[in-house]
Amino acid sequence: MTEWHPDRLARRLPHLQARARLQAALRGWFADEGFVEVETPILQVAPGAEVHLSGFATNWQLPDGEERVRWLHSSPEFAMKKLLAGGVPRLFQFAKTFRNAEGSALHHPEFTMLEWYRAGAAYETIMDDCARLLALTGVDALRWGELACDPRAEPERLTVAEAFARHAGVDLFATIGHPERLAAAAGMAMHEGDSWDDMFFRVMFERIERRLGVGRPTILCEYPIGMAALARAKPGDPRVAERFELYACGVELANAFGELTDPRVQRARLLADMDEKERLYGVRWPIDDDFLAALEHGLPDCAGIALGFDRLVMLATGAARIEDVLWLPVR
Repeated sequence: MTEWHPDRLARRLPHLQARARLQAALRGWFADEGFVEVETPILQVAPGAEVHLSGFATNWQLPDGEERVRWLHSSPEFAMKKLLAGGVPRLFQFAKTFRNAEGSALHHPEFTMLEWYRAGAAYETIMDDCARLLALTGVDALRWGELACDPRAEPERLTVAEAFARHAGVDLFATIGHPERLAAAAGMAMHEGDSWDDMFFRVMFERIERRLGVGRPTILCEYPIGMAALARAKPGDPRVAERFELYACGVELANAFGELTDPRVQRARLLADMDEKERLYGVRWPIDDDFLAALEHGLPDCAGIALGFDRLVMLATGAARIEDVLWLPVR
């Protein structure tokens, strides 16, 4: 039975009505803060910069018969930073985004990303934004399975190194570049060919994530510099980047950066990530030279974040699956 059928739609309708109310509340908050809502193209030269994601490619047929490959973006980040470079100081967007080969209770190939950027702001300001936006859900508790989180509570700020020490008993920086040390410290087996990044993500998934954002939200910050391709290094500690992720009920809701503005460093990081993507998966995405040109022109000091809006609606409504908060899932 299809999802538009009255019986199936009626079951989801309370979640969908809550979705509409929350989206309206968020739009009102951004307007009060002096943000402008933008719409950037979904079709892009490059879908993003993520090593481990799969994208959707399509052919653009020009009137003269020429064909160009374009990608459905995995995030509007590159396009929104171009607008920052062009002079828009505060901007936000509810963007339809696309990631291939994904599907679970928390994943869908097409989903809604809420992204916003502030010129002249530190990434700690975005942390404050997150606390204020969570309170706009209007519920007493966010819920996922048996876990609950008070959206009005002040978020805990926890560094990645602190999280590894607290929840996995690992001195993270003593293991950098040595996956066998990380595996041994965490008491986990290595698989053949595992890199340090592979072990990092496995420890995060198996030991740490489910303990974040329980009772109150968690802001997990200061990621190792090698895990923040679009973030700048933290002043005073080049080992870590100005990157944080927002967690509630053990679910990652958002990923934020103090944005990298140096075009030479950015190009080098993008190329390194695509080299790694090719090594692991045999494919590489193009580099968006227009994005790098925007950085050359001058991206202001800024900070920004991408928040999974569907996931936030899920936690606010107690929905069991992401498809329960989508008007019509992809079929």
